[in-house]
Amino acid sequence: MAEAYIIDACRTPRGVGKVGKGALAHLHPQHLGATVLAALRDRNDLNTADVDDIIWGTSTQKDKQGGDLGRMAALDAGYDVKASGVTLDRFCGSGITTVSLAAAQIMSGMEDVVIAGGTEMMSYTGQIADPKKPFMMDAGNLSLRAKHPQTQQGCSADAIATIEGIDRAAADQLAVTSQERAAKAIAEGRFDGSIVPVRDPETGELVLDKEEFPRPGTTLDSLSTLNTVFDKFMEFPIDDKGTTYGDMIYARYPELKGKMQHIHHAGNSSGVVDGAAALLLASEGYVKKTGMKPRARIVATANIGDDPTLMLNAPVPAARKVLEKAGLTTDDIDVYEINEAFAVVAEKFIRDLKLDRSKVNINGGAMALGHPIGATGSILIGTALDELERSGGRYGLITMCAAGGMAPAIIIERV
Repeated sequence: MAEAYIIDACRTPRGVGKVGKGALAHLHPQHLGATVLAALRDRNDLNTADVDDIIWGTSTQKDKQGGDLGRMAALDAGYDVKASGVTLDRFCGSGITTVSLAAAQIMSGMEDVVIAGGTEMMSYTGQIADPKKPFMMDAGNLSLRAKHPQTQQGCSADAIATIEGIDRAAADQLAVTSQERAAKAIAEGRFDGSIVPVRDPETGELVLDKEEFPRPGTTLDSLSTLNTVFDKFMEFPIDDKGTTYGDMIYARYPELKGKMQHIHHAGNSSGVVDGAAALLLASEGYVKKTGMKPRARIVATANIGDDPTLMLNAPVPAARKVLEKAGLTTDDIDVYEINEAFAVVAEKFIRDLKLDRSKVNINGGAMALGHPIGATGSILIGTALDELERSGGRYGLITMCAAGGMAPAIIIERV
């Protein structure tokens, strides 16, 4: 099978995902995508007429984020019209899936140059969301609800914490570690090679050139003052009959009723942010033809599903599956990136796989830096690559939970 190489990876800084508070919130999602696509072109002297496809991830494909964002962002970036584009949705896992599919197209010999990435502006999706119409629990599809009751993700996180015996102290410690590591990475400029500044599309003025979400002064004491959030969500009605998020959990796990331990709050859950990221992948033939220098190769990819009610538990089996495909063990991996959707996700991942904590989310995670849903997977792959180059490591494994009880995973090798 042919090799698929990562030539470059870049991303925007992550802006606070709230209108009136975030630096990026007034921009169009297409502009964020165009920003990283233009950077890939300019940084690599890329002839965009050679781009066979642009595979993009966006979870909420509605209104401004609808209409095939990958193609529209490429046109906005000034790409040659020959560069096609498609946009997909695997919820939070979209940004890993785009890279996996791009690699598959190249490894199969069907295409030579593919760009993968994603965009999510949570400042925008927060405006158009209707909490009374949970998208996975549409009252019009009671058949699916009966087969697989699906709840709000934070409620799932607390259910997992209860089942696994993971307490708030462990969750808060992981959150503090994430903030400390992110602060160190920023201070040492570890993200500087990948971050591209966002400028106003009309004036060209700088809008944002650094991470906006981190709270470097976070301590265990400061986190202890925060109230848990998802105990309140458990009582939220999702239909006219008064069915609640909690009812969805209890329908599948009745033994949890009256025993739920709520440990998650704003400080140990992923941050709401805006952002975009992109990676340039190419075949060996194209690399030789153009003289481009690969930074990494794709070793293996995998996808797996798990319980849709608990929703967040698939990263562990996904990691095991992709390791088996690659013929590697957990000890072979130098850098792990597991998305910190909630503290319990990363904590369970570390415990179940018996990992060395110093290898996991070395430069902080989404609790400190934020989680722009459709873009995060692509960001994490770029972050893992940067860290492999900085530390001299060989292999990086990247995975994350996704709604519906799924997880994609990918292993890259530094070249």
